[in-house]
Amino acid sequence: MSDTQKVRVRVAPSPTGDPHVGTAYVTLFNYILAKQAGGELVLRIEDTDQSRARASSEQQIYESLSWLGLEWDEGPDKGGDYGPYRQSERKSIHLEHSEQLLKTGHAYRCFCTPERLAKLREQQRAEGKMLGYDGHCRSLSVEEVEQKMKEGVPSVVRLKVPKDRVTQFDDAIRGSIEIKNTQLDDQVLIKSDGFPTYHLANVVDDHLMKISHVIRAEEWISSTPKHVLLYKAFGWETPVFAHVPLLRNLDKSKISKRKNPVSLNYYKRKGILPEAMVNFLALMGWSYGDDQEVFSPEQMMEKFKLKDIHLGGPVFDVVKLKHINQQYMQKLDSKGFSHYLRDKVFTQDYLESLFPLFKDRLECFEQFVDRSSFFFNGGLDYEGLPLIPKSKDAKEMRTMIKGLIEELDDLYEWKADAIQNLLNTYREKIEWKPRDFFMPIRLMATGRKDSPPLAESLEVIGREMVRFRLRDVLNGAHLKP
Repeated sequence: MSDTQKVRVRVAPSPTGDPHVGTAYVTLFNYILAKQAGGELVLRIEDTDQSRARASSEQQIYESLSWLGLEWDEGPDKGGDYGPYRQSERKSIHLEHSEQLLKTGHAYRCFCTPERLAKLREQQRAEGKMLGYDGHCRSLSVEEVEQKMKEGVPSVVRLKVPKDRVTQFDDAIRGSIEIKNTQLDDQVLIKSDGFPTYHLANVVDDHLMKISHVIRAEEWISSTPKHVLLYKAFGWETPVFAHVPLLRNLDKSKISKRKNPVSLNYYKRKGILPEAMVNFLALMGWSYGDDQEVFSPEQMMEKFKLKDIHLGGPVFDVVKLKHINQQYMQKLDSKGFSHYLRDKVFTQDYLESLFPLFKDRLECFEQFVDRSSFFFNGGLDYEGLPLIPKSKDAKEMRTMIKGLIEELDDLYEWKADAIQNLLNTYREKIEWKPRDFFMPIRLMATGRKDSPPLAESLEVIGREMVRFRLRDVLNGAHLKP
């Protein structure tokens, strides 16, 4: 980065699944650096994996980052001078640059079949070798390539890594990093479907969007040498790289939805204040000093430096998060408290969604709070509930719940009809009797034997909370024989 270059940073989430706390964590550091320097934050949607990309997930990215106050300056929804900001809409740009690499000899076409590659990996595993492409098509002549292209043989474009060198780059947090090129694969740049991989699209788009600093998770460190090689192949200056430590579970494993809720929607639904979440995420990788744990983004900007980000694996401790949230709740006055309940918990839309479920179940309004509590709670008390049907055992129950969660993870149309269809299909697939199947789900989702219609209840409870409750049962001590 030159001394005169304006600070421009980006976040590039994939629109797959729920908006992740890790996305917000990385976005925060990008946001702080940009605002501190009077620069810009770019939101780029990396949807090159078209089989998994969802428009609903993209919308949730916008909503969750806006909820946290981490506003971006350019993006698909806001426009800007360097668009388009969805990678799928930049396909022609990426193909043009891949052709440039082919012409300069920094990339080559590979015609290996999936079957050959699978056999190669199997052989490498058996011999205890590092998995990677063996360069089979690396030395094909121009004539051979042209003939295969003429015959319509499917191909990908691979990076031609110079194997006899070492690639070095500076990390603003970690210092100098070197990796021998023999450890680098000839990475695919253009897939057989014509779409770029993350590696090519990432480098091309960062350069064309004039990104000065690439701040991302440490899991990308191993890919950075490939990106550095691409910058060199194009003759471009590399940006400043900074790889922040990954968020961890209490057992120090990489944070995952199987051990901790990772959806920002879940914490929003749980009643975590956005200011508290931002403060908590800041503490995951940085400290204000003087043992001060409560501070605003504005206060953070006064002291923040990339080199001060901690390299220890930050533990995403929900107990700590609730402690921070409590301190922010204590800052509310009576009007702020009542406003939050009305605006975020007992909203008009949410109460109206409960009306069809309770209009025939209430004799007087005093019954409402008790009978509807599971629509507002987070975790539930399952003590004494018969979660395991008499005809099943704990192991069968765990298998059923695990499979159901996997099915629900891919259900993006969270409507009663779609939920009911999924439940029916899954029950038939595992060949469980209706009562053995539906009653445990009702108990896990509502904590009650008697509740409004199941699918309709699940729709209102919400995707995040339903899956959290199922995982709570799966990971807890509730499934006792």
